[in-house]
Amino acid sequence: QVQLVESGGGLVQDGGSLRLSCAASGRTFSSGGMAWFRQSPGKEREFVAAIRWSVGTTYYAGPVKGRFTISRDIAQNTVYLQMTSLKPEDTAVYYCAAASAFYDITNRNRYVYWGQGTQVTVSS
Repeated sequence: QVQLVESGGGLVQDGGSLRLSCAASGRTFSSGGMAWFRQSPGKEREFVAAIRWSVGTTYYAGPVKGRFTISRDIAQNTVYLQMTSLKPEDTAVYYCAAASAFYDITNRNRYVYWGQGTQVTVSS
């Protein structure tokens, strides 16, 4: 049984930083990748960042590029999202996701496995 367990969310002030973690168990995604999505109330779940597991190539959505960094620890089967210069508009529930094949990575329907989500709130 595959499980993705997120941690690290919380409340932070405008301009602050947080690091999210997502530990995967049950299988590895060596041929695919993992990603972070986020969802705010009344909005659709949107792509934030992704990483190709085998070589570590990273991809980012425009609004977070230069502020967020996705990385992975192969030995721990864990993916991270380091978030800096946080803004109130980054407030959302952040979800970790995993896919067995790495293509069309911004499309949430490509991801079979999802975590339960972790709340990130940025106060102004």
